[in-house]
Parts: sequence; structure tokens; C-alpha cells
Amino acid sequence: MAPIVPRPAATLILLRDGDAGPEIFMLKRSPSAAFVANAYVFPGGGLDAADHKALDRVSGLTEAEANRRLGVDAGGLAYWVAAVRECFEEAGILIATRESGEPLEPGHADALAVHREAVNAGTLAFGDLLARERLAIPAERIAYFSHWITAPGRPRRFSARFFVARAPHGQHGSHDDSETVASEWVRPHVALERCAKGEIELVHPTRISLTELAAFDRAEAAFEFASSRVDIEADASCWATGKDGRKLFRRNDPPYAEIHWSDPEEAGDTSYDLVPGVAKRLDRHVTRIIAPNPGMMTGPGTNTYLVGGDELALIDPGPAIDSHIEAVLAAGAGRIKWVLCTHTHMDHSPAAKRIKEATGAVVMGRPAPKGASQDQAFAPDRVPGHGERLALGAVTLRVIHTPGHASNHLCYLLEDTRMLFTGDHVMQGSTVVINPPDGNMLAYFASLEMLLAEDLAILAPGHGYLIGRPHKEVRRLIAHRLGREEKVVAALRKLGAATLDELVPEVYGDVPPKLHPVAARSLSAHLEKLLAERRARLQSERWSLAA
Repeated sequence: MAPIVPRPAATLILLRDGDAGPEIFMLKRSPSAAFVANAYVFPGGGLDAADHKALDRVSGLTEAEANRRLGVDAGGLAYWVAAVRECFEEAGILIATRESGEPLEPGHADALAVHREAVNAGTLAFGDLLARERLAIPAERIAYFSHWITAPGRPRRFSARFFVARAPHGQHGSHDDSETVASEWVRPHVALERCAKGEIELVHPTRISLTELAAFDRAEAAFEFASSRVDIEADASCWATGKDGRKLFRRNDPPYAEIHWSDPEEAGDTSYDLVPGVAKRLDRHVTRIIAPNPGMMTGPGTNTYLVGGDELALIDPGPAIDSHIEAVLAAGAGRIKWVLCTHTHMDHSPAAKRIKEATGAVVMGRPAPKGASQDQAFAPDRVPGHGERLALGAVTLRVIHTPGHASNHLCYLLEDTRMLFTGDHVMQGSTVVINPPDGNMLAYFASLEMLLAEDLAILAPGHGYLIGRPHKEVRRLIAHRLGREEKVVAALRKLGAATLDELVPEVYGDVPPKLHPVAARSLSAHLEKLLAERRARLQSERWSLAA
């Protein structure tokens, strides 16, 4: 059976300042409710057709602006209407102003409460009520906050947009004694503590929202925080299967993006395990096999990708481990025609020679630079150039030269699906080591910036799961490296002239000491970048800030 398509919905988180700090209005769902029975929730519900007919009642936001904020093609403004309508129906609180923009007096709002039941029953259109009373919905006072999609398998599913607003002065709210049986204003951390004690039930989106808003000591500060959010990503819970059985995953879980990519029909039968030697079909073009070389630098092992159909391109053959080569050849089943390497570190390219011997495949990549960590035996038949398009059977890969982690590093873009095979340029779950002299931090920053100009859908790294939201991930990496660079500058300012060994604990105090020898490599790369930019200098093995 196909999963139920989530219904568009809107939820409104109401804030006010109480004697002890900010409070949020919460409702207890009826025990007989078809959705999240007994749970404490914020006012909200599904969009109605009539919500789209009340857009002229919204001020401070155009339809185009609403669509852009929500990332939809059309109908965005109706979510603001639905949020306010649902709040009026479920909480008896009306977020509205006069058409002139003046606040709605508490007495006027109280008088309108008599229409609450009719609006809820659908016998009075909410837009008609607003028009008759000459009221407007002040969208600029209602901040878009988050987006939650109910996991497959529930009898009801919603694609719910959460909003945050300050409660109007003098409106205190109440439950409707139908869908909701209790209501209260409560401080966020108190609600969370009661949930932890088992006194009340909170569903995941409610818990996360309360946790985020609990950090503020004023309602206005919490609203400003909500208003500052941009590029809001949906949290679409998903199911997958593995050695621990069927499990639910959410946006911040490492397998999340891969599950969605590999299981677009939401069947829940894709695997969340990273198992060496087991071929996993990622999509119609790509199968991944993980090498049995787990470790501090390789994570669960090196990812080898088979790309294509009747003829296959193999990306990153991995280490020359017998069992891995056997697994790759078995999965390729005589179809491997090309072997492509992202770079020549010893966990990525050594198996190329044996796979070529077994298949006659054409090997592509850039020759190995000098160095103990490089595969000096790597002998490419072709050296592809930056920007070159490789027509390989049923697929086309575009070559992107991305020096930084290694001077000969290449990424390959599968143009059919916009999947980028990143090698070690971008890794899942960690940052890569930049190890001079071949590794170069200045080049690495430039290569990351270059990816921001590419139209990318998903990243297929050399280690770990597929990575979603490619541009967001690249920006995160840039910000992380810049943050580390700021620590380098601060350490130099504090210590004056200092050796590399003296700088490591200052710059990498957040990293376990056992990893400091590895961290020292990237620190060297940061220092050399500062040197190249004339922001630092080196004299007698001691680093200092440039004058």
C-alpha cells in the first residue's frame, strides 16, 4: 500500500511573558482524538480550501514572499491564514488587527469568540468573519519557524508548518472541550520536565520546539529568534531496516538523507547499516560497496561506487584487499568498463590495478604526487581535465578538479541525477585532514567555494552515508574551517611566537589529545594559508602574526 500523502497543515506557537519568564500556550488533545491522542500540543490543524480564499485579509506579506519563505510554488500565504484560523478555533485567541493596522482591543476579541464554534464547524468562513469585522492578519507578526512531516505508517499524516507569534494583550485562551480537553500557559522548560517525568506526553516536534524556545528569557527574544530563521528544512521522519530491526530516523540522524534518496516511495525497506562487502543500491544508477578498512581516518570504510547500467563506471576502487575486490567484481558482473579515482591516497586507488587486470577497464584519474601516503603504482590510462564530460555508457560524468585534501583530487558529477561523488573533498560525519605539502588549505577553501556554483542534489562521499543539502553542507564546512582559523589567529595573538606543538592544544582544545598528531597536520595547513595571505610569518620554526 502506498503511504498516505501528508496533508498541508499549520501550527501556531503562542508566546507571552509570565511572572517567571516566557510562557507558551498548550492544549491537551482528547483521548479519543484520531491524531496524537492525549498529547499536549500547540494550536494547529490542516489547511482548508477556504483558507486560500482569505488571502486578501493578510497584511505585511505578499503571496510571492510567502511562497519564497516556505519554498513552495504556490499557496504559501494560506498557511498564515490557517495558522491564525486554527488558533482561533482551538484556543479562542485571534491574531488580528484592524485594517488600519491598529491592535484589536481585548473586548472586541472577546465579542468575536461567539463565532468560534461556527468557524470550527465550517458554517462561517473565517475570511468572511474577518472581512465583516474589517480585520486583517498581521503576517509580519507571525514568524515561520519550522517544517515537520509525519512519518509514514500513521493513519493521518501532515506536512505541518510551525509559526511563532506573540499572544495579543488581554487574550488568555481556552480549550474547546471537543478536540482538546485541557489548556494552560506553561514555561517551556517546565513542560519538558513534566514530559521527562511521564506526567504529560509530548510528540517529537513539540519537544524540539519547546527545547529551542526554552533558551530565551523574554518572549520578544524568542520571537526574534524565530523571525531570524531562513532556509528552513523539512524534518520528514523516515523508516529504514537493519540489524536492529525497523527504526525511525529524523533529519539530524546520519542515515536520514540516504534513506530518503534510496527509498523515495517510503517503503521503509532500505537499509540503514553500513556493512562492508554488501552491495547497496542507492538509486537506479548507483550501487555502493564499502571496503573492509574501517578506522579513525576512514570511518566505516572506503566507499566504492558502481555507476551506470549495462556498462559500469567504478568510482574509487579502494584498497587492494582481496575480499573487497572480489565483492566489487561480483557486483559488477562483467560490466565494469571504466575505473575512476578521485585521488591516490592508499585507501582509494590501489585496487585499480587489479580490477583493470580482471576486467580490461580503462583507468582514469590524475597521477600520484610524491609522498608516502600516495599510491605510486597508480597508472591511469587517461587523465581527465577539469570540466571534461565523460560519456560512459548510459551516464555522463563531469570532472571537477578539487585540490586541497590532495593536489590531484577530482570530484565526479553524475549529471543525470546531480549526485556528486566527492571522494575525500567532503566526508560524511567529519572534516577531512589537510596534510601539507600535498594538502593545501588555501586550495581547499577555493575548491569548496567552487562547489557552491554547481547545481547539486546529493553528495556521495568517500566514507559514510550520502549527504543531503549539498550547499548547506559545503557552507558548514567553510564556516567550520574559518572558525578553526580564528582559533589559530587567537592562539598566535595569545602566545606570540610559538611552535606548532605549542599551538596544537590551544587551537584544538576541543579535540581529544590522542587526535592531536592528526590535528597538527591541518594546523600546519591553516598556518601555511595565513603565511600565503601574509597574515602570519615563520621564523626559526616559530609562528607569529604578521605585523
